[in-house]
Amino acid sequence: MPSPPGPNCETREVDDVALSRLVAVTGPAGSSNAALAAAVASVRHAAAGSCAVILVEGVSDQSAIEALAARQGRNLGQEGVFVVPMGGATNVASFLDLFGPRGLAARLAGLCDEGEEHVFRHGLARAGLHPGPARGDLERLGFYVCVADLEDEMIRSLGAASVERLIAGQGELASFRTFCRQPAQRDRTRQQQLRRFMGTRAGRKIHYGQVLAGALDLTRVPRPLDRILAYV
Repeated sequence: MPSPPGPNCETREVDDVALSRLVAVTGPAGSSNAALAAAVASVRHAAAGSCAVILVEGVSDQSAIEALAARQGRNLGQEGVFVVPMGGATNVASFLDLFGPRGLAARLAGLCDEGEEHVFRHGLARAGLHPGPARGDLERLGFYVCVADLEDEMIRSLGAASVERLIAGQGELASFRTFCRQPAQRDRTRQQQLRRFMGTRAGRKIHYGQVLAGALDLTRVPRPLDRILAYV
């Protein structure tokens, strides 16, 4: 339960209709809605800018960021940092309306896939944050881009052979090898097969977000993941 507002805090109003829409787009009750509710409850009672919100596309991104932060000895919740999955990049403008300078005025950061960079840029511009044309302009606002997504970044950092060993450790090596024999997968690189395998079953991508983040060499963390945690 959030603490009552201090002497230098004010309770900022939340548009309940807009919030209900965001709850709807993040999917059924679970991790996404819990993260959204926790962030709103804390940010609206805190001094402007004292809480940070990291906007990510999905729950697998949230699980990886939180797992890596824990390995670095951080407790994001105690620090007032909330990782909020948006149910897809196309919802970013609405989340920026809620948490941005025209809304709850949280400190903002974000992580997106390379293919969704233009969507994030449009949302930031609409929120009055006006990112410049360069990737570095986005990063100065706390927003980082993955190639092609966060799982791909972690697979490349770990190496395909290491990731296969992790899959074996989860008891799924036989399933992965069967997947690789499918006609649609035969011409893909091993790295591409690993990434696609992680998205083939409900909950698998979220699970491997934690597994991969838990195995990363802390001296070789993928740049977007490393920089976003450093930013907040």
